[in-house]
Amino acid sequence: MSTVPMSTIVFVTAVPHHASDAELALAPVNGEALLTHTVRGLLALPDLDLVVVAAPERCALSFSAALRDFPERCRIVPGSSLKDVFDTVEEEITGNPVFLVHDALRAFTPADTIRTVADAVRAGSPFVVPVLPMADTVKVTDAAKVITGTEDRADLRTAQTPLGFTRETFLSYVDKRSLDGAHTVAGHPDAMRVTNSFELKLAEAIAVAGKEETL
Repeated sequence: MSTVPMSTIVFVTAVPHHASDAELALAPVNGEALLTHTVRGLLALPDLDLVVVAAPERCALSFSAALRDFPERCRIVPGSSLKDVFDTVEEEITGNPVFLVHDALRAFTPADTIRTVADAVRAGSPFVVPVLPMADTVKVTDAAKVITGTEDRADLRTAQTPLGFTRETFLSYVDKRSLDGAHTVAGHPDAMRVTNSFELKLAEAIAVAGKEETL
């Protein structure tokens, strides 16, 4: 059991919306799985202590293969829910860390966005969500699918991850997955969920551009 207090722990989940998201996390982008890009980006942060990857049982071996190059500060924990995964590692989490919950399909979330979320929690916000303003016009329809009005988008936001928590708010979120009451910080367009062929092409471009910047 670790005796060193952690400053930041990230739970990466691949099933936040649909059961098929676990398979999508293994989709290849620039020769590597989305999940590989996600975890590499997280582990590049020097103040992050541990990445816990929630793996559905059916994908545990595939997840392990995708993350075989990250033995340090990365654990793959089979589990059907975030609560199950947390229960597995709870005794290892000492001190009062910042908890982050990150969507495995948001593989190219910039490091600055992740730091902003964690720093907001450290600064006193118990629950933090990165968001973007709503760009599209949102229409309201009735039961017959007829447009009945236009939603004012001035206060509408699209939520991204990582979500940031104190221990107390994290435990509440595990029991009830709601974003109500969260403080918001600026998100980033690169933090999109990669779920279809068009988004995979965008992700490929981001991955290639990032690789070229490091050459």
